[in-house]
Amino acid sequence: MAGFPRVLKRSPFRIPRPGRRGGPGGVPAGDRQRIPREIRVLIAAAFVIAIGFGLVAPILPQFAQSFDVGVTASAVIVSAFAFTRLVFAPAGGRLVERLGERPVYIVGLLIVALSTAACAFAADYWQLLVFRALGGIGSTMFTVSAMGLIVRLAPPAIRGRVSGAYATAFLLGSIGGPLVGGLLARFGLRVPFLVYAAALLVASAVVFFQLKDTSLADRAAARDKPALTVREAVADSGYRAALASSFANGWSSFGVRMALVPLFADAVLGAGTEIAGISLAFFAAGTALALTVSGGLADSLGRRPLVITGLLVNGAAMIALGFSGNVVVFLALCVVAGIGTGLLNPAQQAAVADVVGSDRSGGRVLATFQMSSDFGAILGPILAGLIIDRLSFGSFTLAFTVTGVLTALAAGVWTLSRETLPRESPRTELQTEPTTELTTELTTERTSPDDDGMAGRRRGGAAADSNDDDGTAERRGAGPGTEEQRS
Repeated sequence: MAGFPRVLKRSPFRIPRPGRRGGPGGVPAGDRQRIPREIRVLIAAAFVIAIGFGLVAPILPQFAQSFDVGVTASAVIVSAFAFTRLVFAPAGGRLVERLGERPVYIVGLLIVALSTAACAFAADYWQLLVFRALGGIGSTMFTVSAMGLIVRLAPPAIRGRVSGAYATAFLLGSIGGPLVGGLLARFGLRVPFLVYAAALLVASAVVFFQLKDTSLADRAAARDKPALTVREAVADSGYRAALASSFANGWSSFGVRMALVPLFADAVLGAGTEIAGISLAFFAAGTALALTVSGGLADSLGRRPLVITGLLVNGAAMIALGFSGNVVVFLALCVVAGIGTGLLNPAQQAAVADVVGSDRSGGRVLATFQMSSDFGAILGPILAGLIIDRLSFGSFTLAFTVTGVLTALAAGVWTLSRETLPRESPRTELQTEPTTELTTELTTERTSPDDDGMAGRRRGGAAADSNDDDGTAERRGAGPGTEEQRS
């Protein structure tokens, strides 16, 4: 009927579901937001970097042994990369705060590219050791700066989804890399290093040109951003919990999984080296499966539930590995452990991003978070190995049990922390959104002459010659809920 406001299709008293940002039609805002172009560039670069790393990882010990060194010396080549990453992480964080994320990211990639190419021309073991160690310095530079870029660019509503997409790209690259690396090794053990160096040069060029004309190129703005200190971050229970879970995840997923799980398959189950390698692929498959949903769940349900669930699933699977008596059960548990890792990783990274925020620089805070994972990855295999070799009652079962208990303790730390996911107040949405829509509806209907006459009668015999603008202004002031908005 002309003159009456149209009935709203959506109730003005709609209550948003907990943990989700309201949007038109009840669709969470995080589900509607697209990942920014700059982050998509970083995700593509991460895929290229991971493929390149996978090219050299399988053949690196063999290449080291080509210089007539033993197993221990070849293992040192692998550890040197992780050690320099750990040691140089604080300096990398300071560089990010002083120069900005983009230049540090690109320089870090170039350092790894040059050091990797130099490895291909190493004349002896010691040259290879030095060049590989230099690569760890570049690695920590682009890793910390990449985390800083994601923190700075990702909208808070989709931080979990962004972290999941970045982790997925890296995981897929690390799966495909060894396959290609094995084929390239047929042309010589030095060839994969050269291909990896070329891939890094391509990635650095793409990031440089694609992000050149964005706000990320403004170094002055990067220097002017207030820095979040490590002391301030540690005062936040969410950051303390993230450090605990990062250490436990580094111990379990990057340390014990890589060093002991393949040995367990070969030495205890007698499955041979093929099953040992397949076990790592099954673990990665479980992680990839979980990453398809964990990022979105971290943005809707919260960071804490996903991290706690992931830690408990991973820990329970690691404990059960020690009791697996056949290959089928062993591989199934590898998938379950990978699912746990895939659940927790995007959520804990998003939690750190929540603590830092997009309006502050957190280079050293992010570097400390990375160090906790690297420290766990270095310490875990060493202590687990000592449990197996040095304790009279030591065994793989005990080492895996200790790993599972450690992840459970990290989950306990998260139960005592705050939820870092930013949430919009339901009260704010209830006041503003219906009022705005109702005001628009009244303004639209007010264009008819009948409505003008009815509105005049409502004003109790106001002057007939009042113009439409005065009437519109008066009626807008009388709209329901307007006084609440003003207050």
